[in-house]
Formats: sequence, structure tokens, C-alpha cells
Amino acid sequence: MTKRNLPAPEKRGSHFFSINSQEISVTVSEGSGKAAPARSDESAVTQPLSPKEAVIRVVSSWEGVSVHEHRFGGVEFRVGRRELGHLHPTFADLPFPRKVRDELIAARRASPHHVLPNSGWVTVPMRTAAEASDVIELFRQNYRRSNAGR
Repeated sequence: MTKRNLPAPEKRGSHFFSINSQEISVTVSEGSGKAAPARSDESAVTQPLSPKEAVIRVVSSWEGVSVHEHRFGGVEFRVGRRELGHLHPTFADLPFPRKVRDELIAARRASPHHVLPNSGWVTVPMRTAAEASDVIELFRQNYRRSNAGR
């Protein structure tokens, strides 16, 4: 996949997408050509997106995020050389400091990584609109953490 640098998250508007017959409100950059019109528009249409497509659309719209093919398949998001996480067809894998990872697992927001259960990585399901929204929020946590160190 190609590297994409898009507008900062502050310059976004809310949009609605239909995911598996459920509607989810996601925020993407205005004028990026990446989203359906806001629902308040008279001409608004919802675009059917899979949870994975919705996550790709939102996370790839953040400033400084590049999208790559993951070495084991799937879609990987990076800020600079740092991986924010990657997507498989129905779940996401994200790295966190061990303390955060343990808190996410204790709160049942994530499971230990499916291959490296004793690492800081977590696995999060992404089959429904609600799960896609959770995955987006976890990517946002990593994005903020990666920008805090700059």
C-alpha cells in the first residue's frame, strides 16, 4: 500500500457509515473524499462499509499516519517508523506498554495477543460497528501516545 499523509484530526467533521446494517458515526477529514456526506445534509447517503473498511478510513485520515501492507498480510498503520497496530479481516492487533495492555485486558476491552500472549500486544475483535468503534479508539490512544513523544 502507499504512504498517505492527510489533514490533522482537528480539521474533521462527523460522518455516518452503515456497517453490517448498523450505523456508526465516525469522524474523518472534511473534503478528503473519504466519507459520505454528514447525515444532516439533504443529499446524505450512508455507505455500506465493513468494520475493517471503517477503521481504515478513520485511522488513515489522521495527520502523519501512513498505511502499509503488513508483513503477515493485512493493513498496518504507522507514524514515522512506529507501528500503531495492524488489521486482519475480523480483528486488530495493537501494541501497548505492558501496564496499559494489562488494564485493557482486565477491563475486557482486549484479549492477549493471539500469537504473543505474554507481550504488550493485544488482539481486539472487529466484527460489528461497536467493535470497530472500540478499535478506532484504541488506535487513537496509540496515535496520541506516539505524538506525545515528539
